[in-house]
Amino acid sequence: MKIISYIKRNKIKSIIIASLLLAYYFCLPKELFKDPTATVITSANNTLLGAQIAKDGQWRFPKNDSVPGKFEVCIINFEDEYFYKHPGFNPISIVKALKQNINSGEVKRGGSTLTQQVIRLSRKGQSRTYFEKIKEIILATRLELKESKGQILAYYSSYAPFGGNVVGIDAASWRYFNRNAHDLSWAESATLAVLPNAPSLIYPGKNQKRLLKKRNRLLEKLLNKEIIDSLTYSLSIAEGLPQKPYPLPQIAPHLLQKIAKSNYGERTQTTIDCKLQRQANNVVYNHYNLLKQNEIHNISVLVLDVKTRKVLTYIGNAPTTSKNQKDVDIIDKPRSTGSILKPFLYAAMLDAGDLLPNALVADVPTQFGNYVPENYNKEFDGAVPASRALSRSLNIPAVRMLRDFGLDRFHHYLKDLKLRDVKYNANHYGLSLILGGAESNLWDLCKSYASFSSTLNHFNDSSSEYFSNEFCEPIFYASETIDFGKKSAEKTLFDAASIYLTYESLKEVNRPEGNENWEFFDDSKQIAWKTGTSFGFRDAWAIGTTKDYVVGVWVGNADGEGRPGLVGVQAAAPILFDVFDLLPNSDWFNKPFDEMQEISICKESGFRAGQYCENNIKKFVQRSGLKTKPCPYHKLVHLDATKTHQVNTSCEELNAITNTSWFILPPLMEYYYKSKNPFYKTLPPYRNDCVGNQQTSMQFIYPKDNSIIFLPKDFDGKINALILKIAHSKSETKVFWYLDTQFIGETNGIHDLPVTPNEGKHTITVVDEFGNEINKSIEISK
Repeated sequence: MKIISYIKRNKIKSIIIASLLLAYYFCLPKELFKDPTATVITSANNTLLGAQIAKDGQWRFPKNDSVPGKFEVCIINFEDEYFYKHPGFNPISIVKALKQNINSGEVKRGGSTLTQQVIRLSRKGQSRTYFEKIKEIILATRLELKESKGQILAYYSSYAPFGGNVVGIDAASWRYFNRNAHDLSWAESATLAVLPNAPSLIYPGKNQKRLLKKRNRLLEKLLNKEIIDSLTYSLSIAEGLPQKPYPLPQIAPHLLQKIAKSNYGERTQTTIDCKLQRQANNVVYNHYNLLKQNEIHNISVLVLDVKTRKVLTYIGNAPTTSKNQKDVDIIDKPRSTGSILKPFLYAAMLDAGDLLPNALVADVPTQFGNYVPENYNKEFDGAVPASRALSRSLNIPAVRMLRDFGLDRFHHYLKDLKLRDVKYNANHYGLSLILGGAESNLWDLCKSYASFSSTLNHFNDSSSEYFSNEFCEPIFYASETIDFGKKSAEKTLFDAASIYLTYESLKEVNRPEGNENWEFFDDSKQIAWKTGTSFGFRDAWAIGTTKDYVVGVWVGNADGEGRPGLVGVQAAAPILFDVFDLLPNSDWFNKPFDEMQEISICKESGFRAGQYCENNIKKFVQRSGLKTKPCPYHKLVHLDATKTHQVNTSCEELNAITNTSWFILPPLMEYYYKSKNPFYKTLPPYRNDCVGNQQTSMQFIYPKDNSIIFLPKDFDGKINALILKIAHSKSETKVFWYLDTQFIGETNGIHDLPVTPNEGKHTITVVDEFGNEINKSIEISK
């Protein structure tokens, strides 16, 4: 009541007091410092990975509320011993400074507290007058009311100048001592504590004697106050001073570049494992020095934690030159995939029930229109188990499998995998989609492998369930965590058995034929991995996974220049295995029994055992594989007592005929298969006295239907002949050749025939002595 009464009697005074209090309350800016700050990234354990300088050219890290203990002791004892006792200004220090300045006729002593210095730093550019000093005192007291002493000290530590273009304790500790501020010694902390006192006159590399004298005086003060002991003091004054600034760490420069796009000027803690990142950097550096001798200049490496989907290592490029685009982050750049998509097709076919893991697939000369795929070794196996075709990365079986599975169908799976660089429709890519006709990037591919591995882990760790958000983006911000979504009995994309069986195939060493440089690969670790090489040797890939980690490697030239030897198995795989050697060993994936069933498999063909398969084995396969067809290659044949000829009732008594199961491949597959499989037995011929039922078949090896063939000329101008070639189920049979109804020759045993047709369209007809006939249309261009 007395206050109200006083206000009524003294309205003008009350208004003035209220105005002053209001002005005092709002006198402090809402944001003290608006200076641009550097972009800083740290590892998972807060080790500095790299920084980009602030827009104003200053090494000014974002404000850090954590002030190193030693620096706090040093700065308070050097600048403001009564920091924790005064209300923002120290009257005794101000009086002493005022007397000294009046006696000298100039400003020699400021008498400012650390709080006042924070205010002065925030009001940069203000002249040092007594009126300005009064403003600082007022603002300092207001700051003391608003913030804790710890926060005020944090402001000072973050924005005090440390000489040159270095601002703040964090930047200064890295620039002058190449370490974190919390790891500084007493001598180093004392050195930094005395720097802001006169940063333009004294800083590392300039006025060393004055700096040393100020530092040692502070250390002596700490000794006298028994903050440090005599041994620490002796060791501290023996330490030298920094001579010139260190460059800041650039352990993950391309991740810094990526984060700066969205978090510019901020301090960001990432998921990067600093030790692993450094070690992987060394691996890349060593391989880069080898590869650059072959003019291969760019490498990128990504390591993911399968369980958390965190990025553990991010190497966007090799330490190459600006001319070779060292600043380009290739991890998210589209590149030709080569063979790296083959496991996705294999898994899709298993998942759809179109294939069993070891079912034979054709590996024969193949042409689809004008598209003629070739294997890396230019050879053919005739028939090869699908899992082996994948582990050896055979191109022809992959293209034929894609054709059988369906281009649109497979393209739909790739879109579900969210491969963002697969931008066009299926027809745009054609069957070359599986051999590098499409583009993708290391990020998306590693993400897909991590999702596969996580699907398998979650299925086995839960009650055989799947997570709805399994195919999610990896993370590199430490503040983020992955929500894998809800559990469900329904698969997300691929079932666990199909993924497991794909990994079982990829676990096998997929060395190309003729490669002699495999001895350095350590196969003691169980890793499911795949390589890829793009057309023209422009991109080399290697991606591998264990239960816990995914490692992806891309090697090539950022400008797309191809180089001989730039193949996945030679250029990228060695890096992959060197990085895996840095990681802890992992147990192999558990078999997802709840998605599998044990069935009888024909040992020779890999298909479900049919009625004529005699050599069968029990295998666990994916449940969808139960709908695959039984073995089509085992047939019942009728032999004589010697089992050297086929017979029928026209030439042999019924009770003398032996009925035997026989493994029979189609002629073209058999032609190549028997050369690689010496134990393969061709079907015996019919005995000469038998009539009827003598089944024979033929297939063209070369040329393919509707081919446009260019006949080259020799140096003497003579046109080379076209070599016609067929496979016959009974190679000793006579075969008669016709070109446009004109007889051109016969063959027996080896069915190859040279011919030189005229330019234009032709039809080749082949008739064997049993009257079987095949035809092929071609076009000759010279």
